[in-house]
Amino acid sequence: MTDYLKGELINLRRKVDLQVSYHAGTKPGLVFLHGGLGNRFNWRSQYEFFSDRHRQVLAYDLAGHGQSSAYDRYSVGRHCRDLTRLLQRYQIKSPILCCHSYGVPLGLEWARYNSATALVLIAGGTHDLAPWWEIPLIKFLAWGGRHLYRFPKVQSLTNRLSSNHQGKKIEQFLAESPVPLEPHPYEALEIFWGYNFWQRRQTPMKKKIPILVISAGQDSMFTKQMGQELANSFQLGQHLHLPEAGHLLIAEYPQVVNQAIANFIDRVNSVD
Repeated sequence: MTDYLKGELINLRRKVDLQVSYHAGTKPGLVFLHGGLGNRFNWRSQYEFFSDRHRQVLAYDLAGHGQSSAYDRYSVGRHCRDLTRLLQRYQIKSPILCCHSYGVPLGLEWARYNSATALVLIAGGTHDLAPWWEIPLIKFLAWGGRHLYRFPKVQSLTNRLSSNHQGKKIEQFLAESPVPLEPHPYEALEIFWGYNFWQRRQTPMKKKIPILVISAGQDSMFTKQMGQELANSFQLGQHLHLPEAGHLLIAEYPQVVNQAIANFIDRVNSVD
């Protein structure tokens, strides 16, 4: 059986190669942006759901993550410029951006200057992105603590702490997204520390964009209140809260998330 998420390595520009999975289909296309320390496989359930329904979909490893090459210096702007190049390469116009965790500010920044049909923002916000424990933990892992994850028991313990849900989907998610042993994913996270979408620039988005925000009740990094505030920040914002889900809700409750996105797309298309 073919795994369409295997993808291919694309030379996007000098010294930048991105691992990309693409499936042609009905437009507007869905583009999936994963979060920090993640990769394109984080979106497996959503990618397979919509590709099976003949929707144009694209998922890729951000620079410094997964099988993509690293930047010599990380910035939100570089990620956004390479996303633009990637969309041009696959002739994807006015996409629906589906963003998880630290992928949310990337999607918002890109949509500030480019045309997007809609945004799906999951477990991530516009400011106060790093909980108090994240920075010292990530610095420890970047310094060398990540090598502890060469021991399977350490990786297994972290997996249990990452989600208290069980099932094949979350097990596959954790297996395909182990804690990285390379330094680049940790270096890439630093661009989000102190980030604030509202203070970064005064340039508004080009048009009113339909936005679906999804939060989880067991997610300490992005709470229900944060989700409601984010949705209220946009004229066409909507908020869906899953009380029993955690930060990895795209794998914990894939059927619920997939159907919510599908219903949202139907509403957007009906308005257009």
